[in-house]
Amino acid sequence: MAQQNILTVTGLGVTFDDRSVLRDISFTIEHGRSVAIVGPNGSGKTVLLRALLGLVPYTGSVSWNAGVRVGYVPQFVAVDRELPLTVAEFFGLKGVARDRTLELLERLGLGAEHREPGHARRHIIDHVMNQRIGTLSGGQLQRVLIAWTLADDPDVLLFDEPTSGIDIGGQDSVYSLLAELRRERGMTLILVSHDLDIVYAHADHVLCVSERLVCHGPPRQALDAEVLQKLYGGHVAFPQHENVHEH
Repeated sequence: MAQQNILTVTGLGVTFDDRSVLRDISFTIEHGRSVAIVGPNGSGKTVLLRALLGLVPYTGSVSWNAGVRVGYVPQFVAVDRELPLTVAEFFGLKGVARDRTLELLERLGLGAEHREPGHARRHIIDHVMNQRIGTLSGGQLQRVLIAWTLADDPDVLLFDEPTSGIDIGGQDSVYSLLAELRRERGMTLILVSHDLDIVYAHADHVLCVSERLVCHGPPRQALDAEVLQKLYGGHVAFPQHENVHEH
């Protein structure tokens, strides 16, 4: 039985200062898909994500399924180191219960280096929850922002380079949790990534963008050598993904 489309985009275009950034882009995304948006630097990937959220003016149409809850984690957020707001207070702004906050932060790998029972949570309480937002490391802040977004139980999660600043072990924690949420709740994931290994491992559909939609489809079919050459030029390494599981 065919999946229901959760998003339909038709003839999308974005222009800044008379310069066309995106032109005539059309696609649909089915409920429960994991979709990666790929393309070279400056190709309009982040602009596309922001257009889907209505954060930039565009022509054409972006139609989300009625009642869909959409969450967004940006690539980078600059926070004043002197901001007098702790992580616990940050989650309290939207009424997230303390236990729910701890559960999300723990599942995202904060405190994972403390393997003894209860020690990870204790570390999160002492060294994350009570810490000011502005003093977190880049990797800690990114995981806090992901947890903040997941606390709303979104149906769709939009990620712009979601694990930038996070070490490899932390990236595994993030993607493992997202895979679990997709299985449990049928959550749809739309992510921007420059890392083709991540795309092959974690996306079941890809949108290739370079002002226009260059290709779309399952990664192993859409991202052939000819498309990669067209997108990235002559010195792109074709990803080695033989051992990556299928979705």
